[in-house]
Amino acid sequence: MNNKRTERRISVAVDGPSGSGKSTLSRAAAKELSLLYVDTGAIYRTTALHILRRGAAPGDAAAVAALLPEIGISLAYDGGGMQRMYLNGEDVTDLIRTQEVSMAASTVSAHPAVRAFLLEMQRELAQKHSVIMDGRDIGTVVLPGADVKIFLTAASEVRARRRWLELQERGTPRDWEQLLRETRERDEKDAGRTEAPLRPAEDSVLLDTSELDFSQSLERMIEIIRERTGL
Repeated sequence: MNNKRTERRISVAVDGPSGSGKSTLSRAAAKELSLLYVDTGAIYRTTALHILRRGAAPGDAAAVAALLPEIGISLAYDGGGMQRMYLNGEDVTDLIRTQEVSMAASTVSAHPAVRAFLLEMQRELAQKHSVIMDGRDIGTVVLPGADVKIFLTAASEVRARRRWLELQERGTPRDWEQLLRETRERDEKDAGRTEAPLRPAEDSVLLDTSELDFSQSLERMIEIIRERTGL
């Protein structure tokens, strides 16, 4: 990844609820600004996939903790800057995008042992590269000293509809009402958990994309980053 545009390391933390567009917007902004994009949600999904494969209940903290030493996670990037996820050497990039894994990841990520297990991996990436890192607690826990903190959000109905359209395009349609219920349930779970709950950092910039299209949202995100970093 080319970081020639700045000699110092730049870190951008993007947090927000499920379906807010964090991954898509952060990836596009990283490409535009020549930064490394890190999707931490994919890291937790990869962990959750291993837990499910081993037959453990995602909510069983002791069982999940016992399986962590078996997990080897690595990241790679293709020619287009797309983050590829590897679980013990296997490319699981597509396998971690199912609804089952998504819900399991939300549960697994609430366990302190899991967060501690993955914390240093995430911080190390920011130490070695200029990054845009997205997730649920990047600005509050993972990179509290980030140069820029953005809390990206949108109304639950808007996020559920975006997900519905995405699944339609993939040829894997889902019921709209069910998706909306799942979106709201995950919001409650992420915001209400004891360990690293989803909330904006005090010094974050709120970016609500409910009434913005992709181009407008991306333009605003890049504007915020440039204003605060001089990129």
